[in-house]
Amino acid sequence: MGIPLLQKYRVARHIVGRKLAGDKHYPLVLMLEPLFQCNLACAGCGKIDYPPEILKKRMSVADALQAVDECDAPIVSIPGGEPLIHKEMPQIVSGIVARKKFVYLCTNAILLAKHIDAYQPSPYLTFSIHLDGNRQRHDESVCQEGVFDKAVAAIRLARSKGFRVTINCTLFNGENPDEVAAFFDAAMDLGIEAITVSPGYSYSHAPRQDVFLGRSASKRLFREIFKRGKRPRRRWVFNHSALFLDFLAGNQRYQCTPWSNPTYNIFGWQRPCYLLSDEGYAPSYRSLIEDTDWEHYGVGRNPRCDNCMAHCGYEGTAVDEAFRRPLKAWLTSLRGPRVQGPMAPELPILYGDDAHGPSVVSIPVSEVKRAQRGGGEPATRPQ
Repeated sequence: MGIPLLQKYRVARHIVGRKLAGDKHYPLVLMLEPLFQCNLACAGCGKIDYPPEILKKRMSVADALQAVDECDAPIVSIPGGEPLIHKEMPQIVSGIVARKKFVYLCTNAILLAKHIDAYQPSPYLTFSIHLDGNRQRHDESVCQEGVFDKAVAAIRLARSKGFRVTINCTLFNGENPDEVAAFFDAAMDLGIEAITVSPGYSYSHAPRQDVFLGRSASKRLFREIFKRGKRPRRRWVFNHSALFLDFLAGNQRYQCTPWSNPTYNIFGWQRPCYLLSDEGYAPSYRSLIEDTDWEHYGVGRNPRCDNCMAHCGYEGTAVDEAFRRPLKAWLTSLRGPRVQGPMAPELPILYGDDAHGPSVVSIPVSEVKRAQRGGGEPATRPQ
């Protein structure tokens, strides 16, 4: 079981309460970024491209907990930067756990052995350790040798002390499905609770742009990976809903719900999501929700969103459909992601070069038929 029953129950109770209250834009996971500084410089990271004075900034414990209370999401993910660099991270985590929120502390694990005794095992605390593949692949991804071995040692240490541990795996261009499948096998053998997986998002400030996957390539890759997961004696557990995994395999026609994963960092409430960092900031969570033009973001609505399939945008969509169509969600969880047959058609393009505003761009019938045969989705750019 990838997600414990207690966590499923509290998330479900949260969703039901928000739906009964008539909330359309409700949060599921707060992305809390207490700093941008990191002890790595990964090729696909767009989060550390700031001047030194910004990288030295730290979010206070009071500001972090106020954001948790203001948003009131049942889950808090703490990325960065590298959160373990923050000297007051244990106080931030303990304050969130005291509120009975589920904390996923995302870390490259280089500093975990040094700081682990500052934390207490809890059903509300998970160390989400960054691993992007086997030793060679991961060390290439983080641009430093020896990090994979440190992360694996930290996983074993955390598990020995009774902590919940998941791995956070981002897949980039050039992945070999057989190698990814073998890596998932090895990760599960470490005793981790589950795997969080997502295709890499093309940060505009990332030092290398050639590492990212487009949507067609992502879907084909995940189909090949999941196909290998259906073989006997393989038991991968993912920290995702079944419908999100089916979406990654190209079987669901989802639009992004960026408000389901709001971001609070050292600059404030980031519009519109964790991945787009130069769209401005809101003075409060309420302003973020009420004053953001949500219709301006998503596939076909904004060219910067067209190649994104990240879980911080689409997991909320999948969870919402699971509540609306529980039988579909249950059947999908039983059979797993479909790995053959036609893919779901892509969403239409609603923007263009027209100066008078958005326009629908027609997609050639030949491309639609090609997508339905499983050869990728229709073009996501105007011709």
